[in-house]
Amino acid sequence: MHAVAAGRMARGGHGSRGSASRRHEHTAGTGLSDVVQTTAVRAGARERGASPWLGADEPPSALFEALLALERRLTASWPVPDPGVAPATIAGAVLDWWMHLAASPAKQWELALAGAGLAAQALAVAAGQPDAVAPLPQDKRFADAAWSQSPYRAMAQAFLLQERWWDLATRGVPGVDPHHAKMVAFGARQWLDMASPSNFVATNPVVQARTLREAGANLVRGAGHALEDAWRAANDRPPVGADAWVVGETVASTPGSVVLRTPLMELIQYVPSTPTVHAEPVFIVPAWIMKYYVLDLSPSNSMIRWLVAQGHTVFAISWKNPGPEERDFGMADYDHLGVRAALDAIGRIVPGERVHAVGYCLGGTLLSTVAAALARDGDTRLATVSLFAAQTDFTDPGELALFIDESQVAFLEGLMARTGYLDKRQMAGTFQMLRSNDLIWSYRLHSQLLGERRPMTDLMAWNADGTRLPYRMHVEYLRGFFLRNALAHGEWMVDGRPVNLDDIHVPIFSVGAVQDHVAPWRSVYKLHALTDAEQTFVLTAGGHNVGIVNPPSEPRASYRMRVWHAGDRLLTPEEWLAATQPVSGSWWTPWAEWLARHSSRRVRPPTMGAPRAGLVPLEPAPGRYVRER
Repeated sequence: MHAVAAGRMARGGHGSRGSASRRHEHTAGTGLSDVVQTTAVRAGARERGASPWLGADEPPSALFEALLALERRLTASWPVPDPGVAPATIAGAVLDWWMHLAASPAKQWELALAGAGLAAQALAVAAGQPDAVAPLPQDKRFADAAWSQSPYRAMAQAFLLQERWWDLATRGVPGVDPHHAKMVAFGARQWLDMASPSNFVATNPVVQARTLREAGANLVRGAGHALEDAWRAANDRPPVGADAWVVGETVASTPGSVVLRTPLMELIQYVPSTPTVHAEPVFIVPAWIMKYYVLDLSPSNSMIRWLVAQGHTVFAISWKNPGPEERDFGMADYDHLGVRAALDAIGRIVPGERVHAVGYCLGGTLLSTVAAALARDGDTRLATVSLFAAQTDFTDPGELALFIDESQVAFLEGLMARTGYLDKRQMAGTFQMLRSNDLIWSYRLHSQLLGERRPMTDLMAWNADGTRLPYRMHVEYLRGFFLRNALAHGEWMVDGRPVNLDDIHVPIFSVGAVQDHVAPWRSVYKLHALTDAEQTFVLTAGGHNVGIVNPPSEPRASYRMRVWHAGDRLLTPEEWLAATQPVSGSWWTPWAEWLARHSSRRVRPPTMGAPRAGLVPLEPAPGRYVRER
């Protein structure tokens, strides 16, 4: 079964297997998919003021209505922490860790000995001895030569040794729930990042030198920067410099037309730039947690423009930025009003041709469910499936899982009940915490203490152009994928029946990124255990966005690639990494070659839209939805 295979991979096991050994027997009645649907039904009932336990025609009791009204008032009165982490989640994790630590004399003795040893090392460094500990390779806080001078070297070393002690204190405490242990370790790291000596004028030699050289002008500029940033955040304005990147002009400027509009998306068809094109079009499904033009940034790094230049007919979804009126749109709506509506339209524009489907992040997860449903139903419209930083098995989704448990999801339900959506600032705060050293404190150091604005890139401007998530969809996504792992278990329901990824038989091209904190590559790799389809897996340098926006013109680009066929030995991620050598260059190039190999022939470009079939181009790309804030 898939769960067994996934568990074997998680434990570091491996082996070859046939499809029969991994097929699920779907549970009936109270399976995980039923839990997801029941949750949605209950949420809808609560919003209408009806008890979910009453019959469909029974009126809610006065007591239930009163209690529900009280609950809404209480939820609305809670202070919302940034980035919206449930107070009960934080308190439960800290209490669990503290009580078990208090009950473990052995762990306390270990920490006392470690503390004494680390303190001795810090004193030795202060007395002129060599460094006792080196920063992690990605930690650039103390890279400047000024930190090698006394007393700053001792400060930096004391801080790094303190980090080591807290790492030991938050791990390996007997009896602590593993999820709570990870949360406490993550929280300790957040506090330490905030307390780093690099963050303060009095303890940062680089800032001190700049302040003396400029007679404090850097701090005056920094204060102005802080006030401007606060004003922009309070008024939902883009950050300084983002105005230079204008949607439809400097970014998202690949020529095309909106050929279909639904309540949830606009389908864009791009103008061909070659005399002939591959017969099979490329269809891109981005995540609605981001705006689609991350794949159509500047002309030099636009994947969409590059695909068009390779001779592909390209279609892309531009999702609507949901507001209160979209609160009840769920995953089924993103399926039918999004992916399937687009496939139907593409079938009218390019009749009789199969489609190279591409999914990025959450869009890839959605595409996986649709591909499995189409295969289940005998629909052969897909020629291939490409998944970029997309998870299908959420057994180990990385640090993002620290923000997702039953208590946290219930808390988010309360927050979203106020507005009908998850606000983009709450999502941005979560992602910033995952990389707080780079995205919060390094930014503050340069902007407010050194008084310098970092240049705004197109990717940074896009990242600041956030989106919202509708209430129902987000609850279904969190409960169904993160908490229940229903897709990997073969229990995710599409059109009233479960889907199984093992039904997908078309070739798959899957991409993971080494430094991805949103969809860790080892989690993306788990798809190998869920289907016997031929899989080409690529591990690229960079993170969740930079690893995907990786044009051939990027001189530092590199990747690893290996093909897996049914019957081949299934390598663990570590074995795969050791056996697959890095290659210089962009993974876009071998992907284009892969698409060409799985295409049939070259033909004349299709018309823009299909006027005779009722698909008249509505307006030029990038359309209306992408401009909604």
